[in-house]
Amino acid sequence: MKRSRVGRVQWVRKVRRVGRGWRIRTTADLNAPDLRDRPDRPDPADLPDQNVSGWLLVLCLLLIVWQPISFGLLASGLLNRLPIRGWPFALVLLLRLVVTAFGIAAGLALLRRQPGAVSIAKASLVVSAACDVFIYTTPFFPNNRLPGDTPIVIAVSLVYHTIWLTYLFRSKRVRNTYLI
Repeated sequence: MKRSRVGRVQWVRKVRRVGRGWRIRTTADLNAPDLRDRPDRPDPADLPDQNVSGWLLVLCLLLIVWQPISFGLLASGLLNRLPIRGWPFALVLLLRLVVTAFGIAAGLALLRRQPGAVSIAKASLVVSAACDVFIYTTPFFPNNRLPGDTPIVIAVSLVYHTIWLTYLFRSKRVRNTYLI
């Protein structure tokens, strides 16, 4: 028995193990919609006992480790240019910070095998590709590329993101790990 916020007594109806924790259903929960009990979504406890491994693990590590490290090294070297470059540079730096944070969230969701992790990862890769194209084609972010190298850098970035998106769409490991 437990008390709700309004003081009514709710009786515990069901206790079950979900993932690493326990889920307690009360009488008040019976009227509330529960997204975990939807028939079209698998319960995290019912997912197969597959660990995230192979190329999927490589993608997770790129999103969680490599992207923040590369952003941190880049930003630390460019912060002294902030007074000279002004607010457009600060906004682009903030945009890269948000894209990096979104990538970290996608990588963590993939590692934890959350139900919407693959969709979040796909969105993260699309946003990251769009951010790269914006940064490479506008003068707001300083660079030291030679003239004529920008199309090559854009093409390499788009190929990188396209390969990972194709992997997320077509991989049997992704389908089996996340039951999609």
